[in-house]
Amino acid sequence: MPGVMARSGSGRHRRSMNEINMVPFIDVMLVLLIIFMVAAPMITTGVVDLPTVGKARQRPQSVIEIVVGTDERLKLKVDKGEPVGIALNQLAARVKQAQNGSADVPVVISADRQVKYESVVKVMDSLQRAGVQRVGLSVKQGG
Repeated sequence: MPGVMARSGSGRHRRSMNEINMVPFIDVMLVLLIIFMVAAPMITTGVVDLPTVGKARQRPQSVIEIVVGTDERLKLKVDKGEPVGIALNQLAARVKQAQNGSADVPVVISADRQVKYESVVKVMDSLQRAGVQRVGLSVKQGG
């Protein structure tokens, strides 16, 4: 019969599967879980050695101290002497002169709690550009 379509094969239609086979997915996840569990203890974390205030050594005998006041004026004090007012543009030259060519003499910056952070950074930057090696910040011990 030409007008009738003939069925091919066994006569059964295959239905498409609308479900996802989860077994391979679960197998892959379990393998990844095992790999990460084995690898996790081998990962080393970076160690940061932070400075502590309580264990600081005694203050050296010869110290150059820069005091930043609440009005952001600078004073230079050499070896517990009388503080002398100084401008920021002259600071590096005066510190080098006070060190007498010895880079081992430490420079300590003391600033009031109310001073802007920017002022302290400007002092540190000025000293760093001049090549002063040992620069530290003075802190109050305890709480």
